[in-house]
Amino acid sequence: MLQSAHPPTIGSARPGAPRAIVLVGLMGVGKSTVGRRLASRLRLPFVDADHAIEEAAGMTVAEIFERFGEPYFRDGERRVIARLMDGTPKVIATGGGAFINDDTRALILAESTAIWLDAHPDVLAERVGRRDTRPLLRGRNPRQVLSELATVRNPIYAEAHIHITSNKSPHETTVNAILKAIGLRRTDA
Repeated sequence: MLQSAHPPTIGSARPGAPRAIVLVGLMGVGKSTVGRRLASRLRLPFVDADHAIEEAAGMTVAEIFERFGEPYFRDGERRVIARLMDGTPKVIATGGGAFINDDTRALILAESTAIWLDAHPDVLAERVGRRDTRPLLRGRNPRQVLSELATVRNPIYAEAHIHITSNKSPHETTVNAILKAIGLRRTDA
């Protein structure tokens, strides 16, 4: 597990203002699963941004992509994440492309502790290959798409405050690495 040398303090960007923890990274890295477990360990609410988008739109992410296209989805995603960043402490799992949007990234970096969960494209392809629900992968080679996305997106994800490398180990290992990176000891909840 790799982590940044200088993670921000969890709790406050401004005196008295709590910070959300926002998980970013490519699809399949485990942002939702790790996020739920991390939130439980920290006794914070968990929000999956994709589920919040689906709830707001009344349709699935795949349906939004198919019906309106990616630019429309990304605009809605930006607005939903801005609404979720309400100053209350929580753990938020974002979609793979959320942090790529300049405005969304600036908001996340300013108002939260951004944690990049990173994994090799081979690991990601194995994980996402189990279900056909990812619009960017429909009818394409997952390994190739994920490698291409990693080439473009990883330098942007690297702007996150903390970098955690995930691999084939249990998600709990990733949760423990995050807790260590944010300066909290392992807790048993």
